Amino acid sequence: MGSMTREVYKKSLKNVKIAQGAVVALAVVYGLKKLYPHIYSQLGSPTKDAGSKGTRTTDVEKAGPENGPLGTGLQKKGAATINKDFFKQLFKLFKIMLPGLFTKEAGLLSLHTASLVCRTFLSIYVAKTDGKIVRSIVKRDMKSFAALLAQWLAIAVPATFINSALRFLENKLSLAFRTRLVSHAYSLYFDQQTYYRVTNLDGRLSNPDQCLTEDLTIFAHSVAHLYSQLTKPLLDIVLITLTLANMAARKGASSRIPSLISGTTIFFTGQILRAVSPKFGKLVAEEAHRKGYLRYVHSRIITDAEEIAFYGGHQVELTLLQKSYRALAEQMNLIFRKRLWYIMLEQFLMKYVWSAAGLLMVAVPAMTAAAYQNEDNASELERNEAISERTQDFTTSRKLLFDSADAMERLFSSYKEITELAGYTTRVSEMFDVFEDVRQGKYQRTAVAGEGEGKRQLAVKGLQRIEGPLRIEGVVTETRDSIILKDLPIITPTGDVVVACLNLTMEPGMHVLITGPNGCGKSSLFRILGGLWPVYKGNVYKPKPDRMFYIPQRPYMSIGTLRDQVIYPDTLDNMRSKGVTDADLMDILGIVHLQQIVQREGGWGAVSDWKDVLSGGEKQRMGMARIFYHRPKFALLDECTSAVSIDVEGKIFQEAKDAGIALLTITHRPSLWKYHTHLLQFDGEGGWRFEELDTSTRLSLNEEKQKLESQLAGVPKMQQRLNELCEILGEDSVLKD
Repeated sequence: MGSMTREVYKKSLKNVKIAQGAVVALAVVYGLKKLYPHIYSQLGSPTKDAGSKGTRTTDVEKAGPENGPLGTGLQKKGAATINKDFFKQLFKLFKIMLPGLFTKEAGLLSLHTASLVCRTFLSIYVAKTDGKIVRSIVKRDMKSFAALLAQWLAIAVPATFINSALRFLENKLSLAFRTRLVSHAYSLYFDQQTYYRVTNLDGRLSNPDQCLTEDLTIFAHSVAHLYSQLTKPLLDIVLITLTLANMAARKGASSRIPSLISGTTIFFTGQILRAVSPKFGKLVAEEAHRKGYLRYVHSRIITDAEEIAFYGGHQVELTLLQKSYRALAEQMNLIFRKRLWYIMLEQFLMKYVWSAAGLLMVAVPAMTAAAYQNEDNASELERNEAISERTQDFTTSRKLLFDSADAMERLFSSYKEITELAGYTTRVSEMFDVFEDVRQGKYQRTAVAGEGEGKRQLAVKGLQRIEGPLRIEGVVTETRDSIILKDLPIITPTGDVVVACLNLTMEPGMHVLITGPNGCGKSSLFRILGGLWPVYKGNVYKPKPDRMFYIPQRPYMSIGTLRDQVIYPDTLDNMRSKGVTDADLMDILGIVHLQQIVQREGGWGAVSDWKDVLSGGEKQRMGMARIFYHRPKFALLDECTSAVSIDVEGKIFQEAKDAGIALLTITHRPSLWKYHTHLLQFDGEGGWRFEELDTSTRLSLNEEKQKLESQLAGVPKMQQRLNELCEILGEDSVLKD
């Protein structure tokens, strides 16, 4: 009796120790969950910049400013969550990806769905075959075992093909969706100069390249993956449930208790995960913002590498780059920490709790089925047969339940992926909204730093800034051979009124010289005439865009052949349709003194990085060659020959006049005055005057001005020398008071 008491006591003590260990383990896990973020912030977060003392990133920097991370200018319309707006945005994008039933995308979707259905039926068949194999092993039936094993291996061939086909179709579907989105995005991006306006007139997208490449790719892949991730589990659950119900009905077992167990387990699992799930959509959207800004900073360094090197500004750029990367790394670490505890809880519930529930669901029918109740009076052979049959049913049911649990786990895991998809859905949808708004002339600018200083400078100049959204009320009318501006204000996209009211009429044969200080509106006028900036008020009468040609100070060199540089933006087919030959192009290069580069670079078909191969003067002359190829009615020339020698420059301008091209020229070279007939002069304070240009008078006045400047420049030095002589001689000068 005493030994039994001691044995019971030992078992009780052992159970108490196990319970205490479990409580301690739970307490440790809970403490780690609470303390981990604080420990990580002390040990893991970078606190110093490379080579300089730094400060810890503040909460504001961590979350990013209101309009995007570190001033990206990305306005956030709202948190990326699963709500009504998300489904509206997703439906709008889905119509772009799947425009109709008789499309390639619909065909791929149908094939993918059929493959998913086949995969589910194969899973059920394999589970039943597994049960039969186990039954043959229990019965020690070698002949049946060999036949079933061969059958099992034979079914593996179509099963593996279906699995491979599912991945193949998912990738094809992702690529097809991306192709549709990219085609639609490009059609908007290159329509009505949206690519220019979205970055220069609107402030909502500072890195459209990120949205057009990475965001579209991830979004298309997520949609295709989620379709498979959701459809396959749903099919598995429905078909496996029907199969298990039929098996239970054949054996006379009730399916109510297993259904109650599964329903209760799934319900409470869903409620718990939903309550503790972090806002992955918002977190991923913020991560995408910061990735875009980091790429933007890198692209700025690549674009302006020469200027940064000349200034020695590498330390400033390094600091900005490190700050941008730290912001991205902190956001990624935040997501990792959130996922750590969420996935831990998710795996505990879906693997262990669900496995225990699955065993209950299998055990209850096996113990209560009517087919297994009358075995006590059966013979040894019948009992063995019943045991093997029960083993078969248990193995099949257990395999099907595990497949069903795996399907349910994927459904619950999909919630996290759906929330992440919501972030990319928001970014892609807002990108398309911005493109649509810009095409319709609806612009939104974000407030910029230094706005108060800008207002002060405008007040000094007697100008003003328009507050609030700018309304486009001007009228643009196409004409044939003239440019007429009536009551046109020159207003920048930020609302600065550079010129309040400009009136100008330019007819064929007139050549207008435009002068004035920096920031007075010279280039702004060209942007309005070129259609880059909207006409906010007044009336503009101008020819169609193909009858006007703009050449900037730094001409754009395209990717392509040497021939493409002359005929840009035409293609070779366009050139041939116009009846222009390579001999004609050679004559054009003769006008701008560039004939030698054809032989030097290896012929018209040579392909190079022309912006680096050609010198500054050669690029400017190549830009002037384009006006002789296109033969526009009006040429807008913005300091486009500043790197060309004066004699070559004069010959080019004379050839342009002889070709009947009306010139609107911004230049500071007096040598070009004689090629113009009229003068448009801005004073930099909102005033202007337009008059005929008397070149000889203006040149003489300019010479007198330069002479006086030269003489007056020496007066302070002469006065200083006179004072020194008076001091040496000890005498006063008659010029002194």
